[in-house]
Amino acid sequence: MKRRVNVVGVGMTKFTKPGASPEYYEMAREAGQKALADSGVPYTEIEQAYVGYVYGDSTCGQRSVYELGLTGIPVVNVNNNCSTGSTALWLARQAVESGAAECVLALGFEKMEKGALAAKFNDREPPLGKHAQVMNDMQGFNQAPGAAQMFGGAAREYRWQHGTKKETFAKISVKARAHASNNPYALFNQKLSLEEILASEEVFDPLTRFQCCPPTCGAGAAVICSDDFAKRHKIKNPVYIAAQSMTTDYASSFEPQSMIKMIGYDMSRNAAKQVYEQSGIGPKDIKVVELHDCFTANELLTYEALGLCPEGEAEKFIWDGDNTYGGKVVTNPSGGLLSKGHPLGATGLAQCTELVWQLRGQAEKRQVEGARVALQHNLGLGGACVVTMYRRD
Repeated sequence: MKRRVNVVGVGMTKFTKPGASPEYYEMAREAGQKALADSGVPYTEIEQAYVGYVYGDSTCGQRSVYELGLTGIPVVNVNNNCSTGSTALWLARQAVESGAAECVLALGFEKMEKGALAAKFNDREPPLGKHAQVMNDMQGFNQAPGAAQMFGGAAREYRWQHGTKKETFAKISVKARAHASNNPYALFNQKLSLEEILASEEVFDPLTRFQCCPPTCGAGAAVICSDDFAKRHKIKNPVYIAAQSMTTDYASSFEPQSMIKMIGYDMSRNAAKQVYEQSGIGPKDIKVVELHDCFTANELLTYEALGLCPEGEAEKFIWDGDNTYGGKVVTNPSGGLLSKGHPLGATGLAQCTELVWQLRGQAEKRQVEGARVALQHNLGLGGACVVTMYRRD
């Protein structure tokens, strides 16, 4: 019988611009120490560690964990592109759920370089496998950063299908900046108007610079444990993982040719479906979501993939304000990747941290009233999508 898995401690660093951060292991130490302090569990009780990062040497995980202690535990290094942090969490959850361990640390970090937005395929971007091969074979998609080509192309496809206004995508960035203005951990705390976002440099139509997530440095961590472990440590009513799923690419990601499918729509939709079935919780029961808004286009598409609104109705969902406070579901109260930042290995664990704070009622000015369940969506091209449902009874 599977055991319930609890998230009893979370922590993260403030996200910073490239060139302004400490060393990766220093950021990892800060996030790890915060998560341990939050849990009340000493590092000596951690039995395993799963450590995620995309840019780094093969045992950066050990270098980071050794900052917390030298106890000889297994350390597994994890790289799954932009879903790396959630993949580390997925592995930690499996270890506890199966009975292989009682208490596990999931840790993620990234120290990124300047100029990532200017990177083309096969340059400084992480490898995207068949996605990059398909894009390189297409005509007219070679004058912008590879990821922007993909997500911008998906936005174009959606516009062709539904007649969506360019302003609709930009409004997502307005919301992201507004939310991040209340998040001291976010990279960007300044609000921006719709006009300012539309006037920023075009990256790949319809996406402008302020509709693309910035390269970022930072770290996040979570302490995961069993019910028995939580009881022994007198941890009462913890946030727990009600369901979790990871999917990878389907044949439909590449055939028939669709940019929307290629950027992971089916991965997201199927992972969410599995999580709803496992948890018995549906999208109408959710009040707060942290989803993978690497570009405004992906946030719009993910509303539909997660079932937050019907297919083809994301534009109405956005203009009605159903994606923010006072609407149906608050999406990315942290500011999301667009404004909080996107240090690849840390993103999934920063999402986890925000949602745990929300369910505990510790999100301060960002608090979503009455939140008892929360949904997390973390996507990496190449590809992998992790969707997690959190609950606090």
